[in-house]
Amino acid sequence: MGKEMTNNTSGENYKLAVHGLTRIYEDADRQVTALKDVDLFVRESEFVMIVGPSGCGKTTLINIIGGLDHATEGQVLLDGHPVSSPGADRGMVFQGYSLFPWLTVRKNVEFGLKMKGVPAAERAEKARKYIELVGLAGFENALPRQLSGGMKQRVAIARTLANEPEVLLMDEPFGALDAQTRVVMQELLAEISRCTRTTILFITHDIDEAVLLGDRIYVMSRRPGTIRDVLTVDIPGERTHNSLVLPEFLAAKKRIMDMLWQESNDAALGR
Repeated sequence: MGKEMTNNTSGENYKLAVHGLTRIYEDADRQVTALKDVDLFVRESEFVMIVGPSGCGKTTLINIIGGLDHATEGQVLLDGHPVSSPGADRGMVFQGYSLFPWLTVRKNVEFGLKMKGVPAAERAEKARKYIELVGLAGFENALPRQLSGGMKQRVAIARTLANEPEVLLMDEPFGALDAQTRVVMQELLAEISRCTRTTILFITHDIDEAVLLGDRIYVMSRRPGTIRDVLTVDIPGERTHNSLVLPEFLAAKKRIMDMLWQESNDAALGR
């Protein structure tokens, strides 16, 4: 696992670039700085993870990138163009599945395409493709209430991928799943990433998940959230549950654990 300087863009054209992002919330009584001078870069087809202490601004950051919140300072660039509002070029998957309970799996996956006016035959073909990709062939006509939590999240991922976003933004998508289902979903997402080469930015509090899935990992400090370090993950072979015991995996995990422990310890001691 190597280290990459957070401010080193090397003149490279990044798919997604965040420059000097600061977010300050103000009300009548106080001012809270959630993020301070955050720089973050994601290459085409790269799988990038963000980890950090609770309350460090991870969700605020991804909401700003997705256009659901705005920065006080700084900017977000997608393919070199500023973004400040939601758009079909950024697909978002949250911990909550947000499925329409009255629609079947196929109709849920087709929903965004229908809203964009995609013809019925094309919608059906894309839905079939992505339902198969997430391993739900045979469940096309099932309703969400007939599905497990992991299956519902598969539908949510298929629905987002069917719209073919430039960047997939994921905010703790597996946080509500039990441990075994979570590992299955992690392996599925790793396979989807290999198959589709989709650019992914993924927030998690789970260090194992970050190391298992990420090409690079941004480690954030406690609030106000800044980028403490950027780590490159070097794990041989395909990422599966077997990777969890590899020396490279354990070394990466310990390095991140040490950083997050230091953040928590400094906070407890008021440093």
